Amino acid sequence: MKKTVSVLLSSLLTFGAVVGCGTLAFAQDAEKGTITVAASATPHAEILEQAEDILAAEGWDLKVTIFDDYVQPNLVVESGDFDANYFQHIPYLDDFNQNQGTHLVNAGGIHYEPFGIYPGKKSSLDELESGDVIAVPNDTTNEARALLLLEANGVIKLKEDAGLAATVKDIVENPKEIKIQELEAAQVARVKDEVAFVVLNGNYALQAGFSVAKDSVAHEESDSEAAKTYVNIIAVEEGNEDSEKIKALVDALKSDEIKTYIEETYDGAVIPFVEEEE
Repeated sequence: MKKTVSVLLSSLLTFGAVVGCGTLAFAQDAEKGTITVAASATPHAEILEQAEDILAAEGWDLKVTIFDDYVQPNLVVESGDFDANYFQHIPYLDDFNQNQGTHLVNAGGIHYEPFGIYPGKKSSLDELESGDVIAVPNDTTNEARALLLLEANGVIKLKEDAGLAATVKDIVENPKEIKIQELEAAQVARVKDEVAFVVLNGNYALQAGFSVAKDSVAHEESDSEAAKTYVNIIAVEEGNEDSEKIKALVDALKSDEIKTYIEETYDGAVIPFVEEEE
């Protein structure tokens, strides 16, 4: 009996060692590390949440921290406190690098958010009268984008060479003497009941409960050049764009699962970005 028990114990220990080694190997393979991302709440953090399981299956632990401004997410990536951020488009990133001396780069385009003009006190641009106020974001690239959209809809006219650097100083025609109120992007939607119209970034429109398809009085078209210019990206410190963890993050966010989630969730306010084939 003792011999039988001894053999049994030996067998169990051998089996346990094999299983244990296998488990250890699997655990090591599954524990590739943590990916830390700074993000805006909507839609960026929501989209990242959908990617958690995809990355977990590949051994990555995704940690997302929500920021409500457009400055700190870049600074925490530049400092190395975070691996990446997901909240901005390329013109904003380029402008930020130039003004702040940061060294952030685009690691991959994920989605596009059509900029829109949304009703405040008035519901049609035809109702605009002298002295009416339209609120726009005050950061360089988004203000230009808002002004270009107002120009495209006949509200104002800008200098021909204003482009993506346009400010209110570049308005050369304002037939209805509309007042342009410049506010920090997060504040624009909050004054909608006080002004005639607000011009919003896609994420802030979503947070305000607006649907670009149903509520905007005008918006950028999904097949426009703006889709390429203003694609929202994963931004990282220069030199990290080809790291294993960043490639895994970008691949997960560009997966069919995430594309389907975006299309089914945001009613046209967020559109998956598809790279053109060369």
